[in-house]
Amino acid sequence: MEEIRIAILGHRFMGRAHSNAWSQVSKFFDPPFKPVLQVVCGRDEEDMKTFADRWGWAEVATDWREVVARDDIDVIDICLPTHLHAEPAIAAAEAGKHIFCEKPGCRNSDESEAMLAAAGKAGVVHYLNHNYRRCPAVALAKKMIDAGEIGDIYHWRGAYQQSWLVNPDHPLDWKLRKDTAAAGPLWDLGSHAVDLAHFLVGDFANITCQGKQFIKERPLASDPSKTGQVEVECVANMMGEFKNGALATIETTRYATGRRNRHTFEVYGTKGAITWDMEDMNRLKFYDSRDPDHLSGFRDILVTQPSHEYANAWWPPGHIIGYEHSFVHAVADFLQAVKDGNGITPDFNDNVKIIRVLEAALESMDSGAKVTI
Repeated sequence: MEEIRIAILGHRFMGRAHSNAWSQVSKFFDPPFKPVLQVVCGRDEEDMKTFADRWGWAEVATDWREVVARDDIDVIDICLPTHLHAEPAIAAAEAGKHIFCEKPGCRNSDESEAMLAAAGKAGVVHYLNHNYRRCPAVALAKKMIDAGEIGDIYHWRGAYQQSWLVNPDHPLDWKLRKDTAAAGPLWDLGSHAVDLAHFLVGDFANITCQGKQFIKERPLASDPSKTGQVEVECVANMMGEFKNGALATIETTRYATGRRNRHTFEVYGTKGAITWDMEDMNRLKFYDSRDPDHLSGFRDILVTQPSHEYANAWWPPGHIIGYEHSFVHAVADFLQAVKDGNGITPDFNDNVKIIRVLEAALESMDSGAKVTI
């Protein structure tokens, strides 16, 4: 099998998730290339060595520019903080490397458009890792909606709720500063929610948004005896209208006490409804209004049958999969896209659309007005 050589930039949470996916894909799927974990790049060489030993990366590096320029690298996998995505993505495209980029794609429209222009000019495959599209239940929801199973869509209700900032002693990190994160949960969590809304319902026509700060200062990570200003919102609630006329609400927060990582959507139409909860990711709930009254109600669809997308690569029916598997699915599809040359979604085109929606939400948050996309 022909090899494809991977360089990964970053090694924390997402670096682990991506490394696992590159390692697992050939064990369960039949990709057209064998991924070779060539080099991991980060700031601390000793950390890199520990990470490389654990995950099977052949080399370590501390200068991403040198990595991107190497002739023995085919794919650049970007797992860095948001403010560090655009520059290496553009450089990777200019060097003719395919790009696997973690979300949120970048901080603003200028960056998103520059990333898209560079990738398009170079003709490389570019992928934005909104991995929830590749959960079998979400893939089934897409098929059902496209087949008209719930009819014309009236409205979408989405939420992405976490609780890791409820503790006021949590230190001030890069996700709480505008220059590194662009915004708070609106950007980090809202990018996922908006992507699924785009995927399942369509593009937004307009957005309104309300945000609020609950805790304005937090201890500095470098010196907990001192505090720094929280520069982003703590919660953001969006309302919008899709171009097809459906309405939407999306809640994003890191202050939902008791919610660890609850990502949900509900889609209501003229014939039925579909709901999904990431914390119960192997089930899709479907309501069919055509059922007789004595049988009406939401039914559970356990998405572990071989007929469900991706499921036949894993375990026998009824044996559930988890969060990490969605990354493996993304890698499998990405490798096939490189082989076929047909591209993969979501990509940097989708990134531009998502960022425009999030920027409109920020504008509305400041002005209180409805903003046209």
